[in-house]
Amino acid sequence: MRARVFIDGEAGTTGLGIRERLAPLEAIELVAVDPARRKDPEAKRALLATVDVAVLCLPDEAARETVALAAELGERSPRILDASTAHRTAPGWVYGLPELAPGQREAIARARRVANPGCYPTGAILLLRPLVDAGLLPPDFPLAINAVSGYSGGGRSMIEAYERGSAPPFELYALGLEHKHLPEIEKWARLERRPIFVPSVGNFRQGMLVCVPLHLDALPMRPRARDLEAVLAERYRGERFVRVMPTSSSDQRIERLDATALAGRDEVELFVFGNEARRQAVLVARLDNLGKGASGAAVQNLHLMLGLETSGDSS
Repeated sequence: MRARVFIDGEAGTTGLGIRERLAPLEAIELVAVDPARRKDPEAKRALLATVDVAVLCLPDEAARETVALAAELGERSPRILDASTAHRTAPGWVYGLPELAPGQREAIARARRVANPGCYPTGAILLLRPLVDAGLLPPDFPLAINAVSGYSGGGRSMIEAYERGSAPPFELYALGLEHKHLPEIEKWARLERRPIFVPSVGNFRQGMLVCVPLHLDALPMRPRARDLEAVLAERYRGERFVRVMPTSSSDQRIERLDATALAGRDEVELFVFGNEARRQAVLVARLDNLGKGASGAAVQNLHLMLGLETSGDSS
């Protein structure tokens, strides 16, 4: 029997990406509210009672409203995968990053409520959580995270501004140091000190780099860059969607990284660049902000929730 999936907010960039990835799958039937009743809560509630999973690609408040509608259905309530920011640190929700830690994949598969990760947090958490778990990075260590994203992550007005040529080629933003992804990074990377997070937008549609610079001698265990790389490589061994690139342990030097290299793909590449003479390192995650940073992650979670993923990877 085919699983019925409703994408609430399918006209946005994340919703469109999910629909495109799910459309060829015979195991899934995509359903939608009648366009004439798109804003009718009763029509949405009636549809929610008939589906297996509702995927929310909505602003935070609208996502909370749909969750409340679903809760009114009691035992007929569908499972929910929320791609908004609304529930990523909320009690009762499972964080939808399968590679987060041992057991996370199984937790997602069992969950009634799953919060899809944000794009910046996906890169930052994949870099930091294994190092915290291994004791190489103290939870209260002062961190700075710098990142650049393609403009497609900024919503309709930003996309239109860049595509008509009225936006700057590069800009920093969230300089009040209150970006909405910070609580998510803190919680799931197991940080006890709030990092300084400086995001930016470049004049390219899709792609992302998340960078964390480190003074190695400031870390209690005084590791080498290759020690950090080894921890990441061990944590993500066998993962399909997370690859640790052998940078510090390789004789091949990489001097530049193209933020758009993974555009259109659903995996993450992790790098550790080190200068042992200077005792410095830079951790870098490269991904597509609409792939593993949004739609691709949602489809990976759906595979788990619907029992379509049978190993460490999904299709």
